[in-house]
Amino acid sequence: MLTDADYPGGASAARRAKKRSSGESPGDGQALRSSGRQVNVRVKRANNPPPGQSKRKATDTEEEDDQSEKKYRKCEKAGCSATYPVCFASASERCAKNGYTSRWYHLSCGEHFCNECFDHYYRSHKDGYETYASWKKVWTSNGKSEPSLKAFMADQQLPFWVQCTKPDCRKWRQLTKEIQLTTSLAATYRCGMKFNNIKSEGPDQCSQPEDLRVAEVIDSWWHSMLILPPLFKDSPASPFLAAYYPDCVGMSPSGSPSNDLIHKMWLLSSVPGLCPYFQPFYQPNECGKALCVRPDMMELDELYEFPEFSRDPTMYLALRNLILASWHRDCKEVLTPQKCAPHVIVRGLVRVRCVQEMDRVLHFMTRKGLINTGVLAVKQPLLPEKHRSVVVLEARDRIGGRVWDDTSLGVTVGRGAQIVNGCVNNPIAMMCEQMGIKMHKLGERCDLFQEGGRVTDPAIDKRMDFHFNAILDVVSEWRKDKSQSQDTPLGEKVQEVYKNFLQESGIQFSELEEKVLQFHLSNLEYACGSTLDQVSARSWDHNEFFAQFSGDHTLLTKGYSVLLQKLAEGLDIRTKCPVQAIDYSGDVVKVTSSNGSQWTAQKVLVTVPLTLLQKNLIQFNPPLPERKLKAIHSLGAGIIEKIALQFPYRFWDNKIQGADYFGHIPPSPDKRGMFGVFYDMDPQGKQSVLMSVITGDAVPAVRDMEDKEVVDECMKVLRELFKEQEVPEPLSFFVTRWSKDMWSQMSYSFVKTGGSGEAYDILAEDVQGKVFFAGEATNRHFPQTVTGAYLSGVREASKMAAV
Repeated sequence: MLTDADYPGGASAARRAKKRSSGESPGDGQALRSSGRQVNVRVKRANNPPPGQSKRKATDTEEEDDQSEKKYRKCEKAGCSATYPVCFASASERCAKNGYTSRWYHLSCGEHFCNECFDHYYRSHKDGYETYASWKKVWTSNGKSEPSLKAFMADQQLPFWVQCTKPDCRKWRQLTKEIQLTTSLAATYRCGMKFNNIKSEGPDQCSQPEDLRVAEVIDSWWHSMLILPPLFKDSPASPFLAAYYPDCVGMSPSGSPSNDLIHKMWLLSSVPGLCPYFQPFYQPNECGKALCVRPDMMELDELYEFPEFSRDPTMYLALRNLILASWHRDCKEVLTPQKCAPHVIVRGLVRVRCVQEMDRVLHFMTRKGLINTGVLAVKQPLLPEKHRSVVVLEARDRIGGRVWDDTSLGVTVGRGAQIVNGCVNNPIAMMCEQMGIKMHKLGERCDLFQEGGRVTDPAIDKRMDFHFNAILDVVSEWRKDKSQSQDTPLGEKVQEVYKNFLQESGIQFSELEEKVLQFHLSNLEYACGSTLDQVSARSWDHNEFFAQFSGDHTLLTKGYSVLLQKLAEGLDIRTKCPVQAIDYSGDVVKVTSSNGSQWTAQKVLVTVPLTLLQKNLIQFNPPLPERKLKAIHSLGAGIIEKIALQFPYRFWDNKIQGADYFGHIPPSPDKRGMFGVFYDMDPQGKQSVLMSVITGDAVPAVRDMEDKEVVDECMKVLRELFKEQEVPEPLSFFVTRWSKDMWSQMSYSFVKTGGSGEAYDILAEDVQGKVFFAGEATNRHFPQTVTGAYLSGVREASKMAAV
């Protein structure tokens, strides 16, 4: 059934058509309605009919006179610049071309089709109806938007536009209707290019002027006059977004796979052939995945940067999704507008606008660190020439800070960080992909060994893990209505909840079960980097309220240093250059090192560990704002230590049976944190190296012990855990001393009792647009990790480049 909106001539013409039995064409109805003088004449002659022959002749003459006065008709779209519209469709034999039609249908300023071509497809008795009906069926089965005739014309009939690839030309040309634009054609097109063995006439086609309509496309008003948003065909994002309505994510429903194929692709966890850790788009009803975007919605920072797309974000989403998908398909090469533009397959002049906007969107995404990031060398600097000189001042004689790999034991062991917690969308995983580095996936199995050599029944471990998590759930429930002033130490709260549970339930745990609970508390201290009496019960896991990295936990068998060395290539890094003072009181910032050397800069990025800020090792002038100082002291500087031992052979193999690690149940609460977990540092089983951690109260216990004493304590534990066999003396070893390390004095941050996660955001705030801050203790979403530290650097670089 026709609706008034679809019917040419509007509601009044539709009502008249229903009363007629003659089947008068809607075009005629429109002509009658739009000319008052013509209607009056016809009514008069109808009341006073002369002889038939005379009537026919008089009417014909009058219509010829009227047509001579109406050689053209303007587009009725308010604001349209087309004074003499031309029909692009040429579908009907009666096509108005550039002449008169009863109504012009506006797609954009410069693109119209006539009423006769509308009829050609819309009327069921016309030749083009089957074509429209077939398209409509596909559109409605795949898409969500209305399959209007305008949408059909935009999707199927508008000619393609393509840009000449000659650097000294770059003019846009309109292709003839029969030529289909492909990615390869767009990437290689040159003016006068041969199609179907027919070459355009003329020696130099590039000298031909560009269509005047192209110049209008760049103007902001042109986009506002666009009737339908662009929907791309064959977008690189298509395999990622098979579970979405294509027209909701900037793609054409007419070029989309069938519903059966969509269902099959939705079941796949990732795009075939793609690194499984690359999942840049949320799937429908999915949430809580870090560095993931909704393909059908603009993020807040995108809306801030591109407010013109807030009303209809389709063009932006189409471009952003295309760019993001292209980057994840090949993250080893710099993504440029020239590489992306050929993938913009859409009909009409809007393609010109999309390619123009591509440059802005790609620049924004690069600046935000969403693409062209990692260990990739970006050839086109983001900053203007005068800002391009960057100097890195490093206090140590090496780069890396709390990333420090040791190879003295025959295998790489991280004295600091070495594990990647959650690889999906993790930039560390992306860097490994860029460099061809294989990470070792850590298994979930972790047998708990008791002193005396017994392996704990997994059922007991599972039971106590359940109770441990239940205790934390009660703590989470308790804190919901608590303010910072009502905070309490996590250790105290855990003990309180535990005692209440035992009293109320009447449950009695065995001695072994109590020890297993101590093991889990030790793990919690490992996660916090502190004894639980220092940690906030209200905010200990503050970052869990944000999307976190999911997927595999992996061991970087080659260490983080390989990535850092690659990132450092080409940078001006001055080692052994500790900074003593930062003076930002003037127009430029003055930085003074401990040996008296001075530098001036427009902007300075401070990335020192939290402890050094707490101890005022750098003098700021003027002093840092009170708000920032308060935040600095509301966070705790967590410390864990590591020990690594190299043995003559792998004595543990038979007992742990290929697991990546095993746990040590503390014999008593006061031994909690002393070598709680042992890691096999060569999962391939060639080298014989174990690494363990020292956490909680065990950290101060070993602080003043000699390395050999710490090793002896560790060997006592290992001989207890493997009592049924001989445990050889280690050939070599090392013990970390992060608490005594002058330039860190810590491992990673945590929220102290009375503090909150907001402190991380306050630490990240710049001061006067001149002094910026980065590091794990400035990343509220991902603190305590190398990933968080890296992302904070990307964040600040983006801010500094934007200011």
